Amino acid sequence: MSKTKTYIIGIDATNLSSGGGLTHLIELLGLANPKIHGFDRIVVWGQGASLKLIGDRPWLDKRNPLSLDKGLLRRTFWQRRHLSQAVRNEGCSVLFVPGGSYQGDFYPVVTMSQNLLPFEMNEALRFGWSFLTFKLILLRLIQSRSFKKVDGIIFLTEYARNTVMRVTGNLNGQTSTIAHGLSPRFFKVPKSQKNISYYSEERPYKILYVSIIDQYKHQWHVVEAVSSLREAGIPIVLDLVGPAYPPALKRLNAKIDSLEGDTHWLKYHGSVAFEALHNYYAEADLGLFASSCENMPFILLETMASGLPIACSNRGPMPEILGESGVYFNPELPEDIAAALLTLIQSDRLRSDLSLSSYELAQRYKWENCADETFRFIKLIEQTYKGK
Repeated sequence: MSKTKTYIIGIDATNLSSGGGLTHLIELLGLANPKIHGFDRIVVWGQGASLKLIGDRPWLDKRNPLSLDKGLLRRTFWQRRHLSQAVRNEGCSVLFVPGGSYQGDFYPVVTMSQNLLPFEMNEALRFGWSFLTFKLILLRLIQSRSFKKVDGIIFLTEYARNTVMRVTGNLNGQTSTIAHGLSPRFFKVPKSQKNISYYSEERPYKILYVSIIDQYKHQWHVVEAVSSLREAGIPIVLDLVGPAYPPALKRLNAKIDSLEGDTHWLKYHGSVAFEALHNYYAEADLGLFASSCENMPFILLETMASGLPIACSNRGPMPEILGESGVYFNPELPEDIAAALLTLIQSDRLRSDLSLSSYELAQRYKWENCADETFRFIKLIEQTYKGK
């Protein structure tokens, strides 16, 4: 009697240690049902700390070779020289590389594009001729080569797909656009909007901008915009939440120091635990997002789900995500940011309509959908390769 063949997915998580990429993998595997898509097991290779965050499942095996906890160079060497053989040894029929970069010789492979900075050089050059810029240029070359050689590529937005392919040209593999999901704790039905006359210095209107302080996030322009509205007598305050890239934080502090008068209306909270982030959205009256480079703007999605009216950057995939459910601005023009904020602040009816509309749009972004579409695409790539 012939032995029944088992179908196994390998997942290369060697370079996922924090941020959206690791969150994506945790959520994906937490909701996966591989048997529905014809797979018996999933084997994940990763750093020990990352693997501990991934829940145990009967069909999931975690692999932590010693090299993966020995720093970037050792991880990269192991990924390049040993991953492919490890995948073969496990009997995998397809390899999924959510980190984007692949240099092995096992096929078929499905990868993901999760970082758009390497493919938008005008944005990368905001960091000047620094080590980070050099790293982004190198990543552009490595990922472009990876995307050209793999069998399937997942993009998070159509904007990201088009941006990457302007650099790589036509790709040999199949592509699919699959959005990430949102945690249910971010969803909050929009609250009743009040006229701005309800607010005062003692009870100010609260604007929230959640994001890392970085060169392409433009917090200094936001501060200038809010300052100008306060000078016009509007009782608003600004909360900034997120970690900081030191040169960008220096630029933000310089802008704050240049303002005349008291800056009690501005508070930078620093880095906040992801598990507590929804509490900041719940306390805000308006969400603002001023980034000029995003692959998929998770913070914008969180703001939409939180039921807040939104003033948003008109760059990147933001209009694709938010549609007509926000008021847009040029993130590099403080006067344009101020005008968008003023449009929302002056009309409680507009705020009510847009917050409800964006909240309804956010319902589309579910991790269950992401998991189902991802494993469906991986199966398609496996079957296509097997049929060649």
